Amino acid sequence: MADFYDLLGVSRDADADTLKRAYRQQARKYHPDVNKEAGAEDKFKEIGKAYEVLSDSQKRARYDQFGEAGIGGAAGMPDMGDMGGFADLFDTFFNGFGGASSAGGSRPQRRGPQQGDDLRYDLTIDFDKAIFGQEKEITVPHLETCDVCRGTGAKKGTGPVTCSTCSGAGQVRRATRTPFGSFTQVAECPTCGGTGQVIKDPCNACGGKGVKQVRKKLKINIPAGVDSGTRLRVSGEGNAGLKGGPSGDLYVFLKVKNHPNLKRDGLIILSEVNISYLQAILGDTIEIETVDGPTKLQIPAGTQPNSILNLENKGVPKLGNPVARGNHQVSVKIKLPTKLSDSERNLLEELAGHYSARGPQHHYHKSGLFSKLFGK
Repeated sequence: MADFYDLLGVSRDADADTLKRAYRQQARKYHPDVNKEAGAEDKFKEIGKAYEVLSDSQKRARYDQFGEAGIGGAAGMPDMGDMGGFADLFDTFFNGFGGASSAGGSRPQRRGPQQGDDLRYDLTIDFDKAIFGQEKEITVPHLETCDVCRGTGAKKGTGPVTCSTCSGAGQVRRATRTPFGSFTQVAECPTCGGTGQVIKDPCNACGGKGVKQVRKKLKINIPAGVDSGTRLRVSGEGNAGLKGGPSGDLYVFLKVKNHPNLKRDGLIILSEVNISYLQAILGDTIEIETVDGPTKLQIPAGTQPNSILNLENKGVPKLGNPVARGNHQVSVKIKLPTKLSDSERNLLEELAGHYSARGPQHHYHKSGLFSKLFGK
């Protein structure tokens, strides 16, 4: 699944009205009844899921903090009534081909402050750090506002001047004649990039860009219970905005290393333990590895192969609520001897002869076989 904001084509600070307009526009474009291209229906569903999450303030907050891991993928399609119904959808779609406009359909000019780009940082962490969280220091290369020109891009004592190509409009127009009539094409000015201004005497420190790249050390808090694919948002630590615009955000994508003996399934920790057939028959207390360190595990008498033993509250803390933890489930594997010495065989044959309905352990002790088998 692509980023929800990218799917709708909006910035991360978009308000509810902007989200709704963007959703309607994208939904009309990819609705399977009007778009027969391969993949259009899947794209339509993704757009619907993105809008349902971002239009709900609580879901949006969890998504901004943790990505899709924070919402659990539990999003469906929004009500079509929110689009104004099918009649409004088709009317708007087909009316879009009824006439041509020039400047009305062009993208906004980039004259004022512009928000900086968001950045992605991939971070690999240890298995135990994902379980219990940690504070991690990272070094991120990003753009910061030039401290010499303070973001103007011009040398000290100078400033931007009006672009001579577009006369400050930020756009250039070109008329085209066709058999169907004349059309006016509006495009961004190639000289000023749509700003309407150019720098004649650029700042030496940043080369006229107004920003420069630096490597910044950041301490980020990784909460307990994260997993591979979890996304953490660090507000304002992306690239600096141009012309005094706000900085973008930094998104840290986590990858968790595998553990040699433990596995994870959601909030559950899984592991295996090998015991002897005598431990399975008589029961025992053994020590196993858990995320909390060595822990004693009770093997009940008569444990069967592939039994699952449960250690409560020894699993993964719930993301956002570390007090709630899952369990640790231990799968029991029983080792049977492949070779027996003569004395071992004789003891087992003698044991088989003493087995009765009163229970094996009674006869183990009564006959002395228990001490022979276990040296006790």
